Amino acid sequence: MKKVLLALTALAAVTGSASAADLGARPYAKAPMAVAPAYNWTGFYIFGGGGAGLWAADSNVQTAPGAVAITRDQRLGGSGWFGTVGIGYDWQFNGRWVAGVFADGQFGDIRGSLSDPFFGTEGREKLKTSYAAGVRLGYLVAPNVLSYVNGGYSGSEWSGTTQSFIVPGGVNVATTGSFQRNGWFIGGGVENNLDIFGITAPGWFMKTEYRSAFYDRIALPETFVPAFGGGATGTAATFKPWTQTISTSLVYRFNWGGAPVAARY
Repeated sequence: MKKVLLALTALAAVTGSASAADLGARPYAKAPMAVAPAYNWTGFYIFGGGGAGLWAADSNVQTAPGAVAITRDQRLGGSGWFGTVGIGYDWQFNGRWVAGVFADGQFGDIRGSLSDPFFGTEGREKLKTSYAAGVRLGYLVAPNVLSYVNGGYSGSEWSGTTQSFIVPGGVNVATTGSFQRNGWFIGGGVENNLDIFGITAPGWFMKTEYRSAFYDRIALPETFVPAFGGGATGTAATFKPWTQTISTSLVYRFNWGGAPVAARY
């Protein structure tokens, strides 16, 4: 009996080993490759928004436009709010670089004072509109976040003034006309897709931008009417403005489409 049991045990062991050998090794399943969204920044876009700004200007008084200055430069200033709209086109190149051209306009109420220290008069001066055309260059710090600098041409339109100074028995009045100034600007900002905040908004972006613009000096003819008669006299107030603005805008990119295309690392 013992010999029979030993024989059966040996047979079972040999059979089990053969069955195990016949089984192939468990196949290795490679994990799927990671994918990252590949965004395309090339294409047209439009934007609109608003912000705050200020201007500063050096000013003196001349006996006539372009003639002898009879006062030293004084620093004037103003502040206020504005709205902005614009259009542009970008090219994405070398992977993470973006270059583009754009044009925009700002419309608002950034106001301060223009004064004539020689006659003691003062009145309101307002930056009514400004406009710009330029280029920008940026780097994608993330696939949907662009950090950029920009620069180019800037133009501006300013109001005229009615300056006054109350004296005993009357009012001294000096007036200047409206004028336009051209110059240049430099700035920079950050633009990001709104999906970064967990919002599904294909094509919609937000950008925040700082800009500084510089304009040449202009001599503004003044018509000064003294309080006690004597006829109008002519002088000129010079004005050399410098503006700074910061704005936030919504941007829509026409080529962005729906969900981004997946690309393998």
